[in-house]
Amino acid sequence: MRPYLLKGHERPLTQVKYNREGDLLVSCAKNLQPCLWSSEDGRRIGTYEGHNGAIWTCDITWDSDRLITGSADQTIRIWDLPTGKELFQFRHREPCRAVKLSAGERFLAATTDAFIESPPAIHVYKFAENVEDQTSTPLNTWTVPKGRVTRVFWTDCNRKLITSHDYGMIRRWDVETGQLIEEKQIHEDAIQDMQMSPDETHVITASLDKTARLVDIESFEVLKTYKTGRFVQSAAVSPLFDHVVCGGGQDASQVTTTAAQAGGFEARFFHKIFQEEFGRVRGHFGPINTIAFHPSGRSFTTGGEDGYVRLHHLDLDYFTTKFF
Repeated sequence: MRPYLLKGHERPLTQVKYNREGDLLVSCAKNLQPCLWSSEDGRRIGTYEGHNGAIWTCDITWDSDRLITGSADQTIRIWDLPTGKELFQFRHREPCRAVKLSAGERFLAATTDAFIESPPAIHVYKFAENVEDQTSTPLNTWTVPKGRVTRVFWTDCNRKLITSHDYGMIRRWDVETGQLIEEKQIHEDAIQDMQMSPDETHVITASLDKTARLVDIESFEVLKTYKTGRFVQSAAVSPLFDHVVCGGGQDASQVTTTAAQAGGFEARFFHKIFQEEFGRVRGHFGPINTIAFHPSGRSFTTGGEDGYVRLHHLDLDYFTTKFF
């Protein structure tokens, strides 16, 4: 399996995301321009220019018509995905960390970090079908006690939000009132990433406590734990098999003193049910910061601290070998 190496960023990657059909891939990094790629051959289609800070997050509409990005420059921006034109801008006084469109795309949830005297917060906006009708006034905003919100997801027919936090907590919120419904400590250290399973019944969390965990979204029960022995920066669930892939590695500050193999800079495959590791894919020269499965489950993409995006089309052996 020889990956495509996509070089569009000079600084560490923060998120990679496929569109619904899987033909397009968006990469975000700590430099100023998100990039759009063809997921088939790694061809760069274009960039989105306008942000003045690190791009922490993105989301793509169902029809791949618009792209939403959140940045440390204190803005959330809506782009015309095919042309790269900026359509709208939400301005905050704090860095924006996570964004997520609701089912049906009538609403947009966004989170902001603590900044000076402002605590972390969650904002819910109306997401207009026509950009001319878009407004920057939130429908609801509420503050979050203690700690950065790293990811946000809609659940329960858009009535609730689930958030992950940088001290190992996940929380459930009522969208209409902003009330905290439930919280649970599931990791001993910061949750760096949280991704929804394809059937939307559970999430997988990646943490600096060197584990990834499969969590039921109804009960917040930890169903499975995947131990790597290294920091886990990102994890994803396969839409095709009972497989989980985790990415991470030794802390970035120690990379210059560590060989790539010793640093654990691999994508590591686990069986989702049995929690056993059955494969590793090497290549990055630093920690893997973000990882995503193609919607078909036949390829996956990683983004690293080294500034590279690696697009992997899985070999035939992956589909024919019975690992367990």
